[in-house]
Amino acid sequence: MAEIIITKENFDEEVRNYNGIVLLDLWAGWCGPCMMLSPAVSEIAEEYDGKIKVGKINVDEQPELAAAFRCESIPLLVVVKNGAIHNMSVGYREKTDIIKMLDL
Repeated sequence: MAEIIITKENFDEEVRNYNGIVLLDLWAGWCGPCMMLSPAVSEIAEEYDGKIKVGKINVDEQPELAAAFRCESIPLLVVVKNGAIHNMSVGYREKTDIIKMLDL
C-alpha cells in the first residue's frame, strides 16, 4: 500500500481514530534530507502493508498539523499507536532505524 496523504480533513479518520500503528513523515519538497528519507518511507509502506499505515504530511500545505506536532525541523517522523504518539525522531534516519522506531 502506498503512503496516504494526510490532511487536517482526514487526520482524525486516518490517524487519531485508527486502531493500530501509523508512521507519519512530516516533510517539504524543498527539504533535501526529506527527499533522501522518502524512498525508505515508501519501502516501509510496501513491506509492512497490512501491519502499519504510513502517512505523509506536507508541512507547507498542512501548517496546522505541523503546529500540532510542534514541528520545528524536518524531516520529522512520528509513530502513532492507537491514536497516541509513541515515538518521534527529527532528521534523516536509515531504514533500519525507522523500523526500530515502530516497535513491532
